[in-house]
Amino acid sequence: MGAAITRREVLKSSAGILGLGMLGAYEAFAMDKRNRFKIGACDWSIQKMSEVKAIEVGKKIGLDGVQISLGSLANDMHLKQTSIQQQYKDACLEYGMTIGGIAIGEMNNIPYKSDPRAELWVSDSIDVAKKMNVKVVLLAFFHNGDLKNDLKGTQETIRRLKKVSRKAEDNGIILGIESWLSAEEHMEIISAVGSPNVKVYYDVANSNKMGYNIYEEIRWLGKKHICEFHAKENGYLLGQGRIDFEEVKKAIDEIKYEGWIQIEGAVPENADMFDSYVLNNKYLRSVLKI
Repeated sequence: MGAAITRREVLKSSAGILGLGMLGAYEAFAMDKRNRFKIGACDWSIQKMSEVKAIEVGKKIGLDGVQISLGSLANDMHLKQTSIQQQYKDACLEYGMTIGGIAIGEMNNIPYKSDPRAELWVSDSIDVAKKMNVKVVLLAFFHNGDLKNDLKGTQETIRRLKKVSRKAEDNGIILGIESWLSAEEHMEIISAVGSPNVKVYYDVANSNKMGYNIYEEIRWLGKKHICEFHAKENGYLLGQGRIDFEEVKKAIDEIKYEGWIQIEGAVPENADMFDSYVLNNKYLRSVLKI
């Protein structure tokens, strides 16, 4: 937006959040069992993709946890390594944080619908999620992995998800589809797969960009078919862009959703990421009343 974000404004607005001090996320939530939501951010959005440092940055922002990447092609999905997993666990213990989820963003480049490497990553991610005590793995379907108007790719995606969904069920892991598809198109895939462990990872900004009525889609999909949310804006702080988060809150209240809401994007042009995320975190908590 037009107004500059100053360090003084951030410190003033975030004093209460940062006042949690040494309390960990679990302890903070224990203080108020009414809290239905946990607020995190994507590691790539806080400029620490596939870096353990994301946990420390998330703590400084005032988040409850971070959605971390399984890895990249370059590091061979390094979260599969026990040593890397332990580094994240140690960081969470040190900073009182939680792993808020796992994402396979590299599937945007190496598509699940056609590349056997991506198929293996999804299977491996279930094992990793189990070891990391994470319940949701985000499967990205953008760029090279886009399923929109791709019947052949969609059919192959369904075939592969059918094959891996039993493993997800056996391990209690949800596979969340994030894509350009509408709610109805997502449900066609979910119905065809036939597993309760394949759901929609709902990104409000992506769906809004496609022209979908996000508030009605959330209600239509319901808690049964939405595993998690991205609270996202492109080029704006949360609450200052295209998404009416008060209406989003009404919709998620109606479906009785509870769980993680991950902040993504939401940094204005030329604004500082850290300052923006402190404000985004404060705003989202005010809307969600936590």
